[in-house]
Amino acid sequence: MANAPHGGILKDLYLRDAHKQKALWAEAQSLPSVVLTDRQLCDLELLLNGGFSPLEGFLNESNYNSVVEHMRLANGLLWPIPITLDVSKEELNKSGIQPSKRIALLDSRDYEPLAILTVEDIYRPNKPKEAKSVYGADDIAHPAVNYLHNIAKEFNIGGSLEAIQPPSHYDYVANRYTPTELRDHFKKLHWTRVVAFQTRNPMHRAHRELTVRAARQRKTHLLIHPVVGLTKPGNIDHYTRVRVYKALMPKYPNGMAELSLLPLAMRMGGPREAIWHALIRIEIVPFQMMTYCADTDEYIPADEVPQGVKTLNISGTELRHRLKTGLPIPEWFSYPEVVQVLRQSHPPRSRQGFTIFFTGLHASGKNTIARALQVSLNQESTRSVSLLSENTRAELSSELGYSKRDRDINISRQAFVAGELTRAGAAVIMAPLLLTLPLECIKRDRDGIYERAMRGEIKEFTGLAAPYELPTHPDLTVDITKQSVSQAIHEVILLLEKDGYVGSS
Repeated sequence: MANAPHGGILKDLYLRDAHKQKALWAEAQSLPSVVLTDRQLCDLELLLNGGFSPLEGFLNESNYNSVVEHMRLANGLLWPIPITLDVSKEELNKSGIQPSKRIALLDSRDYEPLAILTVEDIYRPNKPKEAKSVYGADDIAHPAVNYLHNIAKEFNIGGSLEAIQPPSHYDYVANRYTPTELRDHFKKLHWTRVVAFQTRNPMHRAHRELTVRAARQRKTHLLIHPVVGLTKPGNIDHYTRVRVYKALMPKYPNGMAELSLLPLAMRMGGPREAIWHALIRIEIVPFQMMTYCADTDEYIPADEVPQGVKTLNISGTELRHRLKTGLPIPEWFSYPEVVQVLRQSHPPRSRQGFTIFFTGLHASGKNTIARALQVSLNQESTRSVSLLSENTRAELSSELGYSKRDRDINISRQAFVAGELTRAGAAVIMAPLLLTLPLECIKRDRDGIYERAMRGEIKEFTGLAAPYELPTHPDLTVDITKQSVSQAIHEVILLLEKDGYVGSS
């Protein structure tokens, strides 16, 4: 029923021999190890389960150079994207990793060994060349090029793999098939011809119409095969997307479609990535863009629309705007069940969390305004309103002083806490908002901090020994030497209302 895997043989490396599996697990306990990054974890899973057939390990230098230069492995077989295991010089020195040695590859979430790699070589990749050849430009504005230069480490390890166990998943387990399992599943369903639809985005009515048309024209069944590994920064998270796919599945004719998740770390590699996806999924089936015809209440291919007939469409930007503002999303565009899932994960701004970050000199009035703002927001808002004031330093950063390094660490810690609370939907009082005040702050300092700094007890104190760094682009500046606390709070609330965070239901 299925086409032959790329290279002719499905390279499923998982062991069916329990005794050998236990022996490898025991061996891994005494080996040097590499803790895998999220991308490496996705790559390893597809190497082990055969999704990256014919590869049986991370690329050695010969294969890496050939893939970068020619989009082919050293044996001439087409392969457009380098699948590499990057490590730092420090990791190499610390673990004593050398060619011909064996190393354990560990899951970063629980440090369980997933595979043993026999090292063939260790090499320094040509990152500028890789960026230009694979991604079209050596420009860190491209997320994959930024990853290559600023996240990926300086050396690659090439070698063959022996699987110990698959990475553990605790979400959507019933929809996570390996290639072998998926082929067996098709056999149980008596499916002999299958067309797959790949996506990293939510699906709407146009996608349903397109995929049904593809299956009917090809006389096949349909596999919805979305990516749930690493996607483009800013994409909708995979939890939301899978809930969307599950809401959409009942809209297909009974028995036509199945859902299987692909743990692929996408590279956003343009034409090379398109070829890569084709190899993973065997064959590309081209289909036209679908558009909605209001007169007949149906979706038809864009190139089949009669002249003069009005069509409708909603762009991704417009959809995000409607989700953000709570504007209606018409049923001709998406199903109510899908819209409900998206609205739950992307509530309008009036129900989103936010952080207000006050910045200013010590005793400039930040805490006074912050406390007053907290009271005002609690009076009007149904959100939880949290205050991270200067007193929070004692809880989060009691061991830190006032050097630039320590100040930066303290701010980073508070920003992390604020970010987590904001993601949970809380309003946090901590968008740069600038309070200007001259060094008469000294007169207002009831804690004696300035006095201690002037005596030399506190080094590098901001405003005295160290300059106060003004925010480059504050959202708002208030000056409480020229306006009252009530006036300052009113300006802040007006800004929040303007941006839609308060004042709307």
